[in-house]
Formats: sequence, structure tokens, C-alpha cells
Amino acid sequence: MNIFYEEDGGFKVGNILTDNTTSLQVENTHGKRSKIKSANVMLRFAQPGLAEFLTQAEQIAADIDVEFLWEASPQDEFNFDVLAQDYFGHVPNPIEAAGALIRLHSSPMHFYKKGKGRYKAAPADALKSALASAEKKRLQAELQARYIEQLSAFQLPAEFGDKLSMILYQPDRNAIEVKALEAACAGTHLSAAHLLHQCGALPSTHDYHLNKFLFENFPRGTAFPAVTVEEHPELPKATVNAFSIDDASTTEIDDAFSVEKLPNGNWRIGIHIAAPTLGIALNSPIDAIAMQRMSTVYMPGEKITMLPDNVVQAFTLCADKVCPALSLYVEADAETLAIVSSESRVERLHIAANLRHDTLEPLFNEETLAAGKLDYAYAPELTLLWNFANKLEATRGKSSDNSTQQIDYIFHVVDDHVTIGQRLRGSPIDKVVSELMILANSSWGKLLDDHDVAGIYRTQNNGKVKMSTVAAPHQGLGVAHYAWSSSPLRRYVDLVNQRQLISVLRGEPPAYARNDTALFTILRDFDTAYTTYNEFQRNMERYWCLRWLQQESVKQVSATVLRENLVKLADIPLVGRISSLPETPPNTKVTLEIASIDLLDLNFEARYVSTVQEDA
Repeated sequence: MNIFYEEDGGFKVGNILTDNTTSLQVENTHGKRSKIKSANVMLRFAQPGLAEFLTQAEQIAADIDVEFLWEASPQDEFNFDVLAQDYFGHVPNPIEAAGALIRLHSSPMHFYKKGKGRYKAAPADALKSALASAEKKRLQAELQARYIEQLSAFQLPAEFGDKLSMILYQPDRNAIEVKALEAACAGTHLSAAHLLHQCGALPSTHDYHLNKFLFENFPRGTAFPAVTVEEHPELPKATVNAFSIDDASTTEIDDAFSVEKLPNGNWRIGIHIAAPTLGIALNSPIDAIAMQRMSTVYMPGEKITMLPDNVVQAFTLCADKVCPALSLYVEADAETLAIVSSESRVERLHIAANLRHDTLEPLFNEETLAAGKLDYAYAPELTLLWNFANKLEATRGKSSDNSTQQIDYIFHVVDDHVTIGQRLRGSPIDKVVSELMILANSSWGKLLDDHDVAGIYRTQNNGKVKMSTVAAPHQGLGVAHYAWSSSPLRRYVDLVNQRQLISVLRGEPPAYARNDTALFTILRDFDTAYTTYNEFQRNMERYWCLRWLQQESVKQVSATVLRENLVKLADIPLVGRISSLPETPPNTKVTLEIASIDLLDLNFEARYVSTVQEDA
């Protein structure tokens, strides 16, 4: 005797070897023996053979119209053989009964299983919904297959057009576009970006990186809503004329300087910082914008400002303007340039000139200083500030040895053409600006701490730099307090600290109290945004380094070994690993051959050519 039984969610046939009432020992068509429960037996039959029975039953199941079967089924639960009799119009033979059971079992949308061989017809509404869902899945599967075929042939499906940002930068793994792209990537062995680039979906590799950053950090775009700068009270006017020193592309001019001879022979040196907080009330629309952005974003060729342009223009220290400023005046001894006293003021200030690096550097440098050349505008003032900066540096306990000067790289991008210039860090211009900014930030950090007013500090201990609401030394700079306050047009932390400083100088309650949770939130959000923005800037500088290699058709390039197989290319700030580099000591000069450049992965491949033998 043979049986038709259910096992592991399917149906099988076997020949009975032993019948133990509650269990059976059976042998299947392949000669394998197994023990099954009697309750799992659906039918017993003698003819035909096992293989023929299953084949014929499956053929009958395939011929059964499931819609008619559903219409013919009772509303209550039923046993499969009962429905089989109604369907065939006679007592079904084992093959017909098995066919009906297979059809019921394979139609879960039409029939709900209620037990061994028992089913219940799905309600009409539920069946309609299930069939619609199945049809939708079928159409989606067909659409996905078409997507895969097109992408694999490097053709962009038309439906991808308005979904590229999602697909590239925040892929929804449940979307059929993403599923199709992943399948095509697996088939072509390309990344999503490279495959879409092959399909012509990324006409600009630059925009690919920029749009990724904007998608993640500026989902609503970079445009500003219309805002109005608030009027601020009339301020006393300073008696000095100030000048700024900035890069040629700087529009957010935060700082300026002045030099004045006092009647006692000493010098009064002014450090003047733009004061946008005078026109930006706490929790105002402009403040909300600045708090959301936290900082200006820099990249070669462009930037995304923290503040709207009309706000920047109202407070930037532009030449031939009288601007509100927070000023630090220090009196320096005429001979030693040691600081005798200092005071801070909120005032109006006339900006006489904006000096720019590119025109000032050829005139104001170590060579002209050594030669005593004073044949350019503001030469006496700059010379005094240079000497004062050296004094400040020495007072902080920092060496003025320039033997290990680092290079700063300056990117200029015009119409997709990039030039990469170099400036020695620690040049007279750099030292004057950096030392005076350190003086302002450390002095104002101390002012806040002395008055027990909350602020946001940068501290360094054992080499680790962090942001803190508690004043602590910055060991790297050699100062006891350091609170960023010198770039309020570009950094929200500086704006916050300026707001606190002005409250001290005016004797007003500060905007933020000690242990104010809002201050901790600002610190956390600024730290996150600033880190993100700096990483983006580094990535875009790397991008333009790679573009420069292509632009200049560089085939061979000199490089310096940093460690192991890590090298830095000459003339540009590009670092990479060279797998073919032999074991070479650090600082060794080598020649490399550029093999390939990947503007999407921001990487390049190069082969080691030779080691440069330098003269002793």
C-alpha cells in the first residue's frame, strides 16, 4: 500500500513498510526510509506507482481553475476531499483528491489552512486585496528586471531621474530602484556611483561630492529666508583708523587692527572684532539661522556662509565704513613691547583699508623686514605689530624657530580650472594675525572667567584638544584661557562668546547662565558640525588635487615618504598609499608614475619608479 502525506510544508509519496497505527515506516521513490506520523497521511492508494501518482496529481492540480474552486467552496471550514467531490461532481479517486489538495495548498490567497487537509475560503474583500498586492508585486518584479537590464547595459532608466539623490546618498533598501541598482552593481562589479556615472547620471564628479554634502547637511538648500537686521543703539566712535588683513576672497571680515602712539611714549595696539551680536538678538530669526548652520562652510572655489549676505554686509569690517566692533586695546611698553594694561570696549570703528594677502605678502615679509623697507602702506604699523607678535610668541613660551615651517596650500578655482599656491605658515602676515587673535581670545576668555560668566572654551591637555564650558589651559598655545571670540561672522561659538562678553562690558545679565543646558547643546552641535565641515573641506581639497593632476597631465611626480608606503606628493597636499613602494625610510624623495585617478572615490594609483638621490 502507498500513501500520500504531508511533510515539511509539502506533499510526498511513499510505500508502507510497517504500519504501527500511530506511525508508519515508509520508503520513498529514491529508496530512502523514514518514519512519519499517521496523522500526516492524507490518502492511501494502491495504484499507480509512486512517481506516476505524484506526477498525475500535480497535473490535475495545474488544470484546476482556482477561481472556480474558490467560488464552489463553502463559507465554513471544509475538508479537502469534500470540496474535491463538489468540484469533480463525483467521489474523487486518490489522484483527483491529491490534485485538489495540492491546488488548495498552493493557493494561500484563496484558501486559509486550518489544519491537516482542512481549509477555509478567504473572504471576498481579503482575496481582492491579496490579489491586488500580488499583481503589484508582479509588476514591480517586471519593472525591477527592466531596471537591472538597462543599468547593466549602462543605460539610466527614465524613472531614476528625480530619485538620484535618494539612490546615491540615502538609499532605501526597500525601493525597487535601489534593489535593481544593487543587483546591477553585483553583476558589473562596480560601485553605485561608478555605475551611475557610466550611465551618464553624474555629469559632474564635483557636484556628486558637493550634492552629497548638501543632501546630508543642507536638505532644505543653502538659500536664506528674508531677514532684517535689527537696529542697535548708537555707540561711541573710536578715535583710531583700523585696517584688516585677509585673503583676497574673504568677504566675512571679522578682525582689524590699529596702532596709536600714546602721550607717554607707549603704543596702544587695538584688536577689533566685528560685532554682529549687536544686531542679532538671542532666539531671533537670524540667530536661529546661525545656530542651525553653526559655521561657514569652506571649499575650494566657493563657500556656504553662516549668515545671510545682508547680515554679513551690515557687520563685515569693510574699508571706508564705520562699523560696530568689540575692541581690545592693549598698552605696550615703548621699548620692550611688554603689555602694560588692557581694556575692552564696544564702539563704532572706521575701517580705513582692507589689506589682502596676495598684494601685501610681496611687500611685508621676512626679507623686507630684515632690510628695513617701509615703502608701502601701513609699513610702520605692520612692523610694530610684527615685533609685538614676536614678543607675544616669546611670552607664551613658544619658539620662533622657523626651520620646520609648514606649508599652507591655497586653492583658486575659476571655471573648473584650479591653481594651487603655497604659503609658508608662520610668515610675518600669519604671525601678526595669529598672535593678535590668540591675545584677543585668551584675554576675553579670562575676562569671562574672572566675571564668572559662562563661555565656550577650547582647551588642550596632554595633546587632546576639546571644547568645554569650563575655563582651562590650552597647553599647545601656552595660555591659561582660550575662548574663540574673533570670528563671530563665521563661527557660532564666537557669536555666543561675544554675546556673553558684551553683557559683561555693559553690566547686563548674560544670555547664558552657568550650566545652561542650551550652552551644552550649542557646544555639542558646533563640535559635530565643525568636524563635518572640516572633513568636507579636506575631501574637496583632495578632489581638486586629483583634478589638478589631470588638468596638468601629470604622468610622473615627486613625492616624499611619510611612513611605510604612505607618501605625500610634491607641490600639492595630496597623500596616498603606494603598494609598489619598496621599504624606504621616512623623508626619502621618490619618483612615482601616476597610473589612474578616481574622482568618485577620491583616490589615485601610482607606481614606484625610483628613489631620488639627493646631494649631501
